[in-house]
Amino acid sequence: MQQTLDPKKYSYDITEKEAQTYWENNHCFSATLDTNKEKYYCLAMFPYPSGKLHMGHVRNYTISDVIARFQRMLGKNVIQPMGWDAFGLPAENAAIKNQVAPHNWTLSNIEYMKNQLKTLGFAYDWEREVATCDPNYYKWEQWFFIKLYEKGLIYKKNAEVNWDPIDQTVLANEQVIDGRGWRSGALVEKRSIPQWFLKITDYAEELLTSLDTLEEWPEQVKTMQKNWIGKSIGTQIDFSIDQSNLSAADFEALPATLTVFTTRADTLYGATYLAVAAQHPIARHASETDEDIKAFIETCNTLKTAESEIAKLEKKGVKTPFFAIHPLTGEPLPIWIANFVLMSYGSGAVMSVPAHDQRDWEFASKYGIPIKEVITPNEDENSDITSAAFTSMGRLINSDAFNGQSSEEAKINITEKLESLGVGKKEVNFRLRDWGVSRQRYWGTPIPMINCNQCGSVPVPESDLPVVLPTDIQYTADGGSPIKKMDSFSKTNCPKCGESAVRETDTFDTFMESSWYYARFCCPKEADAMVNSETNYWCPVDQYVGGIEHAILHLLYARFFHKLLRDSGLVNSDEPFKRLLCQGMVIAETYFQEDSQGKKTYFSPSEVTLNKDSKGRVTDAVLTETQEPVTIGGIEKMSKSKNNGTDPQSLIDQFGADTVRLFIMFASPPDQSLEWSDAGVEGAHRFLKRLWRTTLELLDGHQTEPLNPSQFDSASLNEQQKNLRRKTHTTIKKVRDDYGRRQTFNTAIAATMELLNEIQQLPTLDSSGSNTNRLIKFEAIESILLLLNPIVPHISHCLWFALGHKTPIIDEPWPKVDEAACTLSSMKLVIQVNGKVRAQLEVDKNTDKGTIEGLALQQENIRKFTGDKSIKKIIYVPGKLLNIVAK
Repeated sequence: MQQTLDPKKYSYDITEKEAQTYWENNHCFSATLDTNKEKYYCLAMFPYPSGKLHMGHVRNYTISDVIARFQRMLGKNVIQPMGWDAFGLPAENAAIKNQVAPHNWTLSNIEYMKNQLKTLGFAYDWEREVATCDPNYYKWEQWFFIKLYEKGLIYKKNAEVNWDPIDQTVLANEQVIDGRGWRSGALVEKRSIPQWFLKITDYAEELLTSLDTLEEWPEQVKTMQKNWIGKSIGTQIDFSIDQSNLSAADFEALPATLTVFTTRADTLYGATYLAVAAQHPIARHASETDEDIKAFIETCNTLKTAESEIAKLEKKGVKTPFFAIHPLTGEPLPIWIANFVLMSYGSGAVMSVPAHDQRDWEFASKYGIPIKEVITPNEDENSDITSAAFTSMGRLINSDAFNGQSSEEAKINITEKLESLGVGKKEVNFRLRDWGVSRQRYWGTPIPMINCNQCGSVPVPESDLPVVLPTDIQYTADGGSPIKKMDSFSKTNCPKCGESAVRETDTFDTFMESSWYYARFCCPKEADAMVNSETNYWCPVDQYVGGIEHAILHLLYARFFHKLLRDSGLVNSDEPFKRLLCQGMVIAETYFQEDSQGKKTYFSPSEVTLNKDSKGRVTDAVLTETQEPVTIGGIEKMSKSKNNGTDPQSLIDQFGADTVRLFIMFASPPDQSLEWSDAGVEGAHRFLKRLWRTTLELLDGHQTEPLNPSQFDSASLNEQQKNLRRKTHTTIKKVRDDYGRRQTFNTAIAATMELLNEIQQLPTLDSSGSNTNRLIKFEAIESILLLLNPIVPHISHCLWFALGHKTPIIDEPWPKVDEAACTLSSMKLVIQVNGKVRAQLEVDKNTDKGTIEGLALQQENIRKFTGDKSIKKIIYVPGKLLNIVAK
C-alpha cells in the first residue's frame, strides 16, 4: 500500500483511487470464455447518455455490481459489461436547443458519465463497451432487418401518427399536450404515412406462454406483459351494410360488411348500434357530404391515440346515415362514429351492447340510443340497467332460441349458429399489435431500404452496410430531419434496376438498439457477424437489473428479438434474461412556492431549512437564504422537474463512493422505493470509519503477515470467545443467503454491523495474556471485509492488504462456514408445571434426559409448584422444554 494508514483518519479519497488504479492496471474485470467454470452474466439496463448520472442510475448499477462481485466470489466466471443507449429524441432536442450536433453532444456525455461510473468502482469490463450510435454496432441491426425482411417478417404500410406540422416530425403520445406539440405548440394532426413494421404478432402466443418459464421474474412484470399481449378468445362477427337506401356513390365507396370481434357473443342480441373509428372508410365517406361529421373527425384527429388516454376521454360521437344488418335478427343497427374506437386496433369497428358494457352504456345514454337487456343476473347478483351496465355473466333473455342458456353456453351456441350461416367464426385475438419501428427523426439508425419508382422498396445490398448516418448536419428553421434535405445521403440508385432512387430517411425506433445489446456485449469486436459463439456461451443473461418502467416495451421487445435471433440460428436459447430484478425508485421530499396563477417553483432540499418544535417534529420550511416560507410538497421520485435530486458526484466527493454504495444498499430492499436521507448517508460513513478504525487498531501497527485463526484450539475457548466465533459463522451463512437467494442486501449489511458490534465487545488481549482473542477478532474482521467486499469494494481492498494478505480481496472466494462454530455448546430449556412456565434451565447440549429431569426437579420454583403433589408424568421435548405433570 502506498498510503500510511491512520486508524483515526479514514482516507477514502486515496483508498478509492488506489483500488480503482489497481483494478484497471490488472484488468481485474476482463471477462474471457472459460468452459471449466460456471458462467454468470450480470447486466444492468444500459443508460441513455443524458450528461450526468442521477441517483436512479447509481442505485441500478450498484445493485447489479454487488450481485456480480458476489457471484465472482462464488467461483463463477462473471461478465458485467456496460454501454450506452445513445440514439434518441433527447439528443436531438438538446442539439436544436444548444446548436450542437447530436453526435458531439452524445460523445461528450458518454465520456463524462463513463468517468462517473469509474469513480463508483463498478466492476465493468470496459473492453466490451458499446454505444448504439457507433456504425460498427448498428451495421448488424441493419443487416438483421434485411434478413427479417427477406423472411417476410417485416412489411411497410400506412399507419396513423401524431404529426407536428411546424417541427415536421412524428410525436409520441406523451409529447402531445392538449392537442398541441409539446415544443412547437402547433395543433397536432393525425396523418397516415408509410411506416415499417415487425411482425411481433407472429410470436404473440409464444411470448405469452413462455412467460411461464421465467420462474425468477417478478409476478408483477409477467402480469403486465400478459395484459399487454392481451390474448382473448371470442367471436368474429360480420354485419352486412344495409344497402336498401344507398346511393350509387355510397354503394361504390362503402364496404359490403363490417367485421367486429367480441368476447361476449352471448350479448349479441343486445347490440343496438355499431361504432367505427374516425379514420374508418365509412367515416371518411360520410364526412364528404356532412359538415358536422367532417368537423367531428377533425376534432378526433387532434386526440392522442394511446388506449390509456382514450379510456379517460369523455365519450363523444356522431351518427352516420348508414346502417348495418344484425346477422341473426335482420334488424338494422345505426352506425356511429365514436372517439373511443381506434383504427389501429382490430378492424376499427365495434359491436356496441349498452346494457352490458359500461362504455357503450355511457355513449347510448348520452345520445338516446336504445339499451336492450339480454343478460339477467344469477341469483347472487342484481342489476339495474337504468343506472349502469350489467357486465357480469348470467342467463340469456330477449335472445330468441337462446333464452335461458348461461352466458358460457350461449357464447358457444351463438358462435356455432353464426358459423353455420357463414357470418362469424370462433377466433383467438391479441391486443398486441405489430411493432412500428420507423421514426421520422434524424438521430437514429438509418433504415437500410431504398425506395424505387420501378421496384418499390429494395434492401440495401449487404456489401453496402452499414448505411452510415451523417453526423455533420445542420438543423434548419422549418424543422424536420436534416437528412431528408441532404441529397448526398438520400439520392442513390436502385440496387435492382440501377435507376435513380431515394434512400429511406426514416430511422429506427431506439427500442431496436436496446433489444439486442445484451447479445452484442458478448462479442463487441466481432467484425464479420452480428454475434458469434461467445454469445451462446454467455447468454442468456443470468441476472438483469432495471426499472419497472421498462417492464413492458423494452423487455417485451428484447424477448421478441431474442426469439428472432434464435430462429435465425444466431443464439440457441429461448429467452434473453433468466432472472429479473426491478429496483424501486429513489424518492425525496419536495419543496415549492406557488404564485397567484398557480405556477409552482420547486427548490432543492439543499436550499431549504426545516424548522422543528421542541419534540423534533417538522413545523414548517423556509428558504435558507431569504427565510421565505416554502410548501412541503411530500415525497416524490427524484427528478429535475421537482428539483429534489441529489448529485451523486457531490456525495462521492464529500463521503466517498463506498459510503454512497453502502447507503444505497442499506436504506431499503432493492425492489422497494428508497427514501433519500442525508442523515442515512452520514450514518453509512460513520460505520465505514468505525470499520476502518477497528481493523487498524486490531493490528496495532505491527501486523505484517496475516494471522492464522487456526492457531487457536476451538475446544479450549471460553464462552465469550465461542460466542464471537458463532456470530461470525452464522453471519457468513446468513449473508450468503441474503445476497443470493433472497437478494435482501439491507439485511446482509445489518448482520455485518451486528458482527462489528460483537467484535468491539471482546477485548483484544484476554486476561491470561493469550493471543486467542486477537485471533478470533481477526477472523471476524476478515469475514466482515469479505462479506462487505461486493458492496464497499474500495475499503475492503485496502484493509485486506493491511491485514497482511499478498493477493487482492477481489480474487478471494466466499468465506467458508465452520458449522461446528455455529452450534451452541449449551441449550436453554423451558421448565413447565402442568403446562405453565415456571423456570428455565441451561444445560450442556449433550446432557441426557434423566439428568435434565433431576436438575429440573431441584429448581426452587419447580419445588414450589410441585410441593407434596405426586409426579404423574414428565414430558421432554429435546432442546426445547420439559413439562412436569403433577397432581
